[in-house]
Amino acid sequence: MSGDFHFRGRLTDPAVLSRLDLDVTKSTDEIDIWIPGYMEPTIREALDGFEPGRRGPGVPSFDFLLENTHRSAVHLEMRDVYDEEPEFIHWKRTGEVVYDFAAWKKQLAPCIKRGVKFRRLRIVAEPVSDYIRWEHAISSGNIDAGEDLRWLPRSQTYDLLLPGADLWLFDQRRIRFGVQRGDGSRGTYEFSSDPRIVRQVVASFEMAWDRAIPHADYKIH
Repeated sequence: MSGDFHFRGRLTDPAVLSRLDLDVTKSTDEIDIWIPGYMEPTIREALDGFEPGRRGPGVPSFDFLLENTHRSAVHLEMRDVYDEEPEFIHWKRTGEVVYDFAAWKKQLAPCIKRGVKFRRLRIVAEPVSDYIRWEHAISSGNIDAGEDLRWLPRSQTYDLLLPGADLWLFDQRRIRFGVQRGDGSRGTYEFSSDPRIVRQVVASFEMAWDRAIPHADYKIH
């Protein structure tokens, strides 16, 4: 043939379809696609570099995900209680707002420099919990780090289809779900790059974001 690669997906040329049928069987739920020959090095690298039994790098770290993000990172928070950090316990005891965002600002700085936009959305029940009240008090640190932060009362989300867990979404391609325990402590992480799941998450986040209130305008109740 021409040297180009052909895969089952979307293809309509009768001559190519006829020739392809001589080499590859086709199921009733498959169509054909065409990939130009200049992609041969990429495809060869994937095919020829395959090693039976080879294992991947395992669960990606947050640092790895962030370092490989180039356009956008969004964080959706939907719980009213999380791990009680020492600064939160101190605030409950004394009313003093103390939190060091230096490490977070340092981590975000190179991402922001290469053009990554950070958005954080917090969906909260009202009246808010003590934890959310504390988060609101320290949120100027998120803004200073370069985040766009909004708040959305849970009473305004009843007609939205939201994910079942908090999440980070990177470049609208990779998702890290944070599955918390019932007491608010950290549980497990689940990951997905399935386009069907990503599409649903993007849609639900954007609908919630459109309704949400910018941090500067949100008053604690």
